[in-house]
Amino acid sequence: MKYSIIVPVYNRPDEVDELLESLLTQEETDFEVVIVEDGSSVPCQDVCQKYSNKLDIHYYNKPNSGPGQSRNYGAERAKGEYLLILDSDVVLPKGYLAAVTAELNREPADAFGGPDAAHPSFTDTQKAISYSMTSFFTTGGIRGGKKKLDKFYPRSFNMGIRRDVYMELGGFSKMRFGEDIDFSIRIFKADKRCRLFPEAWVWHKRRTDFRKFWRQVYNSGIARINLYKKYPESLKLVHLLPMVFTVGVLSLMVLFLVGVVLMFSPSLFLFASIVGFLLCVCALSPIALYALLIVVDSSIRNKSLNIGLLSVRAAFVQLMGYGFGFIEAWWKRCVRGKSEFAAYEKNFYK
Repeated sequence: MKYSIIVPVYNRPDEVDELLESLLTQEETDFEVVIVEDGSSVPCQDVCQKYSNKLDIHYYNKPNSGPGQSRNYGAERAKGEYLLILDSDVVLPKGYLAAVTAELNREPADAFGGPDAAHPSFTDTQKAISYSMTSFFTTGGIRGGKKKLDKFYPRSFNMGIRRDVYMELGGFSKMRFGEDIDFSIRIFKADKRCRLFPEAWVWHKRRTDFRKFWRQVYNSGIARINLYKKYPESLKLVHLLPMVFTVGVLSLMVLFLVGVVLMFSPSLFLFASIVGFLLCVCALSPIALYALLIVVDSSIRNKSLNIGLLSVRAAFVQLMGYGFGFIEAWWKRCVRGKSEFAAYEKNFYK
């Protein structure tokens, strides 16, 4: 068998239904599907049963342990030469598997991954979140959309790897979040061939509202520090930018408040009011210009002003959520010397 598609699931039966439906349209048919229910309270067994006569599908239910360990559970039971790791919230275009096969025929690879995009049926909020996670202006442009990369680190929403290499490396670690980056780092450390397959893209729903999106990126910031503690060389300048952005926005807000105090304090002279007004303008101008840049770029890309406006919120949630998580984890792990899970005040999946 060529491919084993492994999907960990936690309380997402509707999304699994859409993913399995998209697998029925694949031009390449030499594959099995391994669904691993990760201790869900709302299981997807009935959904999987619906496709049992249409797909070579295997359903397993296990206690909750996080996505990494659930993928390992599925890999141990998979039969394919290549393991394709997908998140449950993706949908595949009909040429996905054919694109993977074409790339493997063109040039062998031990591991690989592809980009993601927003489907036309996604809500405006989902499209705005997708924009913020893939735009150059939010540091998301390196997530798979660029063909010229010195190293491409596959992410677990769209990752492929030879089954023998997966087993050789021991699969995913026990990290609760950031485990896919950890795995990609170990792939490179083992001198395996890892490539971007630009045509093997997926539609990726990500989070459906801004509260969930905040938690996702907040945990990503925490995970980056945890990865730094394991692999100090993995921390790059681009990983610091959301933290710098967050500190910068907070500093500008403090400057703005100082300006407001100067403007409206009755005991101060006219000169102080003018200084206060100038401080307010200087504080708000960089934020306003950045917001305008996001609105224009996203509106053009998505052909919608509403998505453009929502993208401003998505961009600030992404950068500042990540930034706050990064700062908290740095304080707890690097300054106070606490454990890997110290910064996770809530379980990501609950």
